[in-house]
Amino acid sequence: MDATLPPLTAATLYLVATPIGNLEDITLRALRVLRECDVVAAEDTRHTGQLLRHFEISKPLLSYFQFNEARRSEEIIERLRRGSKVALVTDAGSPGISDPGERVVKAAITAGFRVEAVPGACALVAALTASGLPTDEFHFIGFLPHKSGQRRRQLESLLGFDGTLVLYESPYRIEKLLGELNGVFPQRQVVLARELTKKFEEFLRGRPAQLLELARKRTLKGEFVVLVSPALDPASSSAIPETDADQEQLQDGSGDIPILEKSSGM
Repeated sequence: MDATLPPLTAATLYLVATPIGNLEDITLRALRVLRECDVVAAEDTRHTGQLLRHFEISKPLLSYFQFNEARRSEEIIERLRRGSKVALVTDAGSPGISDPGERVVKAAITAGFRVEAVPGACALVAALTASGLPTDEFHFIGFLPHKSGQRRRQLESLLGFDGTLVLYESPYRIEKLLGELNGVFPQRQVVLARELTKKFEEFLRGRPAQLLELARKRTLKGEFVVLVSPALDPASSSAIPETDADQEQLQDGSGDIPILEKSSGM
């Protein structure tokens, strides 16, 4: 350890952001915390085990996920009581964003323990900043409910919001989502960000109907961040038009443009 760097603090829960695709996006601080902590609490120990092995880090792993988070939260709190330094990681990105980490954080704070964020990669931020849509005000939804009626009602409740809407979606429901967006926001600009930070990172832009047509012509793989522009205002240029390249992709169904030539590793 660099002698100029402060040591980790005992009885602290460290929220360590991990790469969302490209392993080069892990931070030096994240690596130090993972090396110096006493235990790593992971959403998927197999996935995190691969990450640790890649960086030649060997630490005890403790699994936490949606169906054991209550019991695991109690165990993590007990470790903190014993003075342990606990690193909490999700499968990818920042812990607590659309994953079970939120409950662990609340439990640690309620019990009076220190929680420290180790920031890094986050799909929400990566997609929003590169989307071309307004970033001064946005609303993050996460994943919509599975039931169609609930999904529709949640989207309709956002019609009056002035900022950019951001949500996550799986490749298995992206076509369904585009159909729902076409019903609720037919004139809005939509940006689909997929395979973020990976070799075939791609941003697709267009009206919901255009993107729906594209989704029916080609298989869109990978996890998605979906962004919806604010309500169109004739006096404002807040919603971006499609570029020539976007139009070409929409017309011919192409778009697997390699953004990062280096292998993501995961």
